[in-house]
Amino acid sequence: MAYIVGVVLFALGICISVALHEAGHMWTAKAFGMKVRRYFVGFGPTVFSFRRGETEYGLKWIPLGGFCDIAGMTAMDEVTPEESKRAMWQFKTWKRTVVMCAGSVMHFILGFVVLYLMAVTMGLPNLHPNTDPVISSTSCARAATTTDQVNNGKCAPADPVPAAAAGLLPGDKVLSVGGKPTPTWTDMLNTVQASSGPTAFQILRNGQTLNLTVDVPRVQRLTSDGKVRDVGMIGASPVNPPGLISYGPVDAVGKTVSFTGTMFSETAKRLVEFPQRIPAVVNSIFGGERDPNTPVSVVGASRIGGEAVERGLWPLFFFLLASFNFFIGVFNLLPLLPLDGGHIAIVWYERVRDWLRKLRGKAAGGPVDYTKLSAVTLVLVVIGGGITLLTVTADIVNPVRLQ
Repeated sequence: MAYIVGVVLFALGICISVALHEAGHMWTAKAFGMKVRRYFVGFGPTVFSFRRGETEYGLKWIPLGGFCDIAGMTAMDEVTPEESKRAMWQFKTWKRTVVMCAGSVMHFILGFVVLYLMAVTMGLPNLHPNTDPVISSTSCARAATTTDQVNNGKCAPADPVPAAAAGLLPGDKVLSVGGKPTPTWTDMLNTVQASSGPTAFQILRNGQTLNLTVDVPRVQRLTSDGKVRDVGMIGASPVNPPGLISYGPVDAVGKTVSFTGTMFSETAKRLVEFPQRIPAVVNSIFGGERDPNTPVSVVGASRIGGEAVERGLWPLFFFLLASFNFFIGVFNLLPLLPLDGGHIAIVWYERVRDWLRKLRGKAAGGPVDYTKLSAVTLVLVVIGGGITLLTVTADIVNPVRLQ
């Protein structure tokens, strides 16, 4: 049941994102005085609609998108005599650019808001963790089988304190556990979780190597894979650990801005790598192992969101939602028709062209004939449709799953 709830919630989040994308176009167009004929969420047959002022608002049966119909988005569009003065193509270049960018900006704002709320509640992922097995503090080894119990961190009087009882101190670097070298905190954690009873620890303290024995108890814990397991635990925390870090309302602003910049950088990398990952998607459809780094469709993203909720990994759910918004926002600004970025590119091509013609003493050229670009647009639409079909198919027959 939790899985279905997660899928539905993620799909709903995507629908809200798309609705806000189109609302961004509508709000800015109205602010500049352009005529907005219709604003609909979804496609297909109309569920209901109503008119407020000069704009018709409504909902359609297929909640996979939406549209904002602005009069005269290009000079090729038909407009009535009453609409001609308020047709979008009549407005200044910068105003048209703002309107066409507004959809992506709404995605960026939504992604930022999601990350900010994460920062002040559940926390943001630590991008620069210290991987050395250096102990920051010691506490109790207690059972924790739910996310709330893990985050609570409160110790009961009866809970054992293995690390402290054995003499481990903050600043100690664990060199080996049970004779097994532990070069990273993850290595130490995995070895401790597999241990039980008196276990030899070799540590480095103030330049001296010491040997201690820690009596490792077995406790029930919710592990990083979302499952409850019986693991060894000594009650020690790392310096600058991996995981989530929460911030206050003020500090969260700067941290969210910084984290957003990192996500933009990662999004750009994924876009550059996008074409070379398509063969791996095709291979996965025909039985090959699905690379978790291959592109996923809305179907795949919703399935991952469902798995995250099923395992109680709400931070992952919201992080995926923010990532989706940043990716769609950047992708939509690519200078390709029929994306908004393609329309922006044409608007600025006309502006630069007319400026160059003016320098040469010539009159401004006419608007770009979109019919001459229809073949290129059709090719891009077919390619985009093909990629969508491939990713949806792969996400059905061989989906990416949480490890």
